[in-house]
Amino acid sequence: MREPQLPQGPDPAGSDDAMLRSLGYEPELKRRMSAFSNFAISLSIICILAGGITSFHVGLGSVGGAALGLGWPLGCLFALAVAMTMAQVASAFPTAGGLYHWGSILGGRFCGWATAWFNLAGLVTVLATVNSGTYDFALAALELHPAEGSAATLKLAVVVLMTLSQGLLNHFGIRWTTRLTDLSGWLILVLSAVLAVGLLAWAPKLEWARLWTFTNFSGAAVGGAGFPRTENLSWLFLLGLMLPAYTITGFDASAHTAEETVGASVNVPRGIVRSVWISGLMGWVLVMAITLALPSVQGGVERGAEVVPWVLRTVLPGWIAKALLVGIVGVQYLCGLAALTSASRMVFAFARDGGLPGSGWLKRVSTETGSPAVAVWTAALTAAAFTVLVPYTTIAVVCTTFLYLSYVIPVAAGFLAWGRSWTKPGPWQLGKAFRPLAAVSVAGCIGLLVIGIQPPNELALRILAGAVGVLLVVWFGWERRRFRGPPQV
Repeated sequence: MREPQLPQGPDPAGSDDAMLRSLGYEPELKRRMSAFSNFAISLSIICILAGGITSFHVGLGSVGGAALGLGWPLGCLFALAVAMTMAQVASAFPTAGGLYHWGSILGGRFCGWATAWFNLAGLVTVLATVNSGTYDFALAALELHPAEGSAATLKLAVVVLMTLSQGLLNHFGIRWTTRLTDLSGWLILVLSAVLAVGLLAWAPKLEWARLWTFTNFSGAAVGGAGFPRTENLSWLFLLGLMLPAYTITGFDASAHTAEETVGASVNVPRGIVRSVWISGLMGWVLVMAITLALPSVQGGVERGAEVVPWVLRTVLPGWIAKALLVGIVGVQYLCGLAALTSASRMVFAFARDGGLPGSGWLKRVSTETGSPAVAVWTAALTAAAFTVLVPYTTIAVVCTTFLYLSYVIPVAAGFLAWGRSWTKPGPWQLGKAFRPLAAVSVAGCIGLLVIGIQPPNELALRILAGAVGVLLVVWFGWERRRFRGPPQV
């Protein structure tokens, strides 16, 4: 892997705009994001303090501590393989909505079109998942218990208001979003470190063997367990990989904001890869610290989705626990903000090439704020509506499968095109390692799909199958003749 330097000269943004024009697009979005900001937006969407905490019980409720000590790094290595292959493609084609553009160039119109819809569906559902999970975590963190008769209505109202407030912040352009996601990046790093150190320091005892001990927690007899009873520990371990797979997603945000990043052909691939390996490493330390601090693994499983607030209040001094819990809720809100930024850029990029109904409206960019405002509000309202229709755990599985499908389709196309129709890489490249890592990424995604549709997430299979069926009908019925794809240069 070659690590180049940024282009030299007085106007690196000018070089970025020249690259964009060579790909057939005129610059429309304001290019204000630094290398750190590009990294921070992916770090903020991955947000180990969101998915790693709100879905912690998914791993723990499979095979106990081994799912965190052994399963987490295994899942993160897969994510890193995907990220590295994506980074090479991103370096060559640094455009907003990058994955769609990559798929079109490397695999043809249908490949790009399908990638766009899978990615768009994944980004919208990840926003719905993050905000829904933030609400649930906030209730547990603050020990609030809404009346049973009004609980569902209250959740819907709060999640919709959260999403609309994130839309408002995005509406005013990348300057405010960048400042908040930069803050989120620092908060994730600091809070994760403080949380891990605090839990290890105040843990009643440290039973290191927990981290490689397999215990069968499947079955409805154990409170909070999410998997049906099975005696196959190996299969149960694989099911627990949904925790790191769901957490380490959203790193395509660095690509989606490429047209707003200075030195995009270098800083975008760096942002993708760094956000994954840093999140994976810090997340591993964090989930191991939580596991070791549990008064008992069995007790943690029985707490279900409330296990992390429970262990913080049990182990840490009261004021420290409260401060950390409030900080985590704030970071989770900013995670949703970054997710909406990424989703809106995908809407804008796909609409720019006529891929969406109402593309003429959706591709509009405000001359005052430099924000694709219509795309922002469309993504926000769609995500808010999705929370009404689908439960949290199923949304999490659906967004994971949709996103990783959209990641590996252009990677698979790049595998086939590399050295043939694609002979000119960008300044950031893997060299001979690209094709082997691309093969690992595709094989891992197939395995992830098989794992993700298992009980209790059968609804995810129906949603995925329905989505594929609708896409095929629409493509062969209409879009194959109408949709032209990105500019041909």
